[in-house]
Amino acid sequence: MTGLRRVGAVLAGLVVIFVLSLGTDAVLHATGVFPPMGVRMSDALFVLASVYRAVFAVAGCALTARLAPDRPMAHALTVGGIGVVLSTIGAAATWNAGPAFGPHWYPVSLILVSLPLAWIGGKVAAPRTA
Repeated sequence: MTGLRRVGAVLAGLVVIFVLSLGTDAVLHATGVFPPMGVRMSDALFVLASVYRAVFAVAGCALTARLAPDRPMAHALTVGGIGVVLSTIGAAATWNAGPAFGPHWYPVSLILVSLPLAWIGGKVAAPRTA
């Protein structure tokens, strides 16, 4: 049963991050803040996307830590590790796919901040953990 709670905590955090990130993307595209899909955004808009994704990553990792049956920081960092893997796959898949996928710094930044943001989420949720 504890194993299911561990997996559930990690999945819950990932779902929160994905739903909030993709939902915000959709709203910003629909309202015209972001250009239509396939059109290159400005670097300023990529910074905006980075900021809200960072907030959502901390929130998702904090949720994971709160739901974890034990070792909340380890669970939050697991979500961060999954973020590193998924961001690396995304960077590799889009690296030379054209200007619509944005500047190279964007996917690199997603990779680099995944674990620190997960750690912050773990600290926010469970300040007593190391």
